[in-house]
Amino acid sequence: MPGAMSPTVASARRYGRNPYLQTLRLIRKKKWAYIFIAPDVLLFLCFIVVPVVRSFMLAFQEFRLSGNVWVGLDNFKYVLTDPVFGAAMRNTALYTVVMVPQNIIVALLLASILRHLSERTQSLFRAAYYLPGVASAVVISMVWKWIYDPNFGLFNFLLSKIGLGPYPWLTSPRTSLFSIMLMGILAAPGGFIILYLAAMKKIPRELYEVADIDGATPIRKWWNITLPLLKPTTLYLAIVSTIGSFQIFTAAYVMTQGGPGYSTTTVVYLIYNTAFRDFEFGLASAQAVILFLVIVAVSVFNFRRFSTDVQY
Repeated sequence: MPGAMSPTVASARRYGRNPYLQTLRLIRKKKWAYIFIAPDVLLFLCFIVVPVVRSFMLAFQEFRLSGNVWVGLDNFKYVLTDPVFGAAMRNTALYTVVMVPQNIIVALLLASILRHLSERTQSLFRAAYYLPGVASAVVISMVWKWIYDPNFGLFNFLLSKIGLGPYPWLTSPRTSLFSIMLMGILAAPGGFIILYLAAMKKIPRELYEVADIDGATPIRKWWNITLPLLKPTTLYLAIVSTIGSFQIFTAAYVMTQGGPGYSTTTVVYLIYNTAFRDFEFGLASAQAVILFLVIVAVSVFNFRRFSTDVQY
């Protein structure tokens, strides 16, 4: 009809540039999208955001049944001068320093070997490496506790056949933390291997063909092409592995209960004991906040160390 305005022009004149009206229009237009995501958003708010905010506030309070008392920075001062927390932080840091590079290096080397195999063989190895990772951490820790048993454990039994042992794997402060590390070292990082294999498949083959023309050796191609282009994946794995290592809890809880002494007490295990054994929820929240800040600092360092503009 001549002179009639299109719906788009009419809508624009109706709502103008009023941000409130534009927001209402957007909500009405996509109301079903908001309805479908509302349950997840509510669950995230109830079980993630609210507990985190509550924990942060509790770090500045002393928990009492009659009502919490605001103590300011006293909880943080106590935690930072507590020798037990210092020992737990050292154990956790040592575990992280050993396990994070080990997991990344092993995954990178195994993925570099597997990428040259056929697709069917790769699928077989991917399943073999990944499936043990879905097993319960509690069950795995119980199995390893039996392996380390000083009387009838598998390790001491094998060592006795060659005239060695028995060794106090979990009952000596000198070997207990190393024994927990050994459990993680002997378990191949299946998830990391799969991610590295997927990233290697996205690297353009033309780069390797050009390197072949230039006479580059396989090691040179791996060092100058594969490694640099895997930096984004390495960054992700470094951050995820660091967070997971700082949160180690199950092995210490099941295998050693943090002992002997405090040789295997980790920060998360100490937080658990402080909160649910000693009922010092304010101190436990302060410990959790400090651990969060440490993880953030390490993550920022990893971002600066491995961040790259490479896209492929």
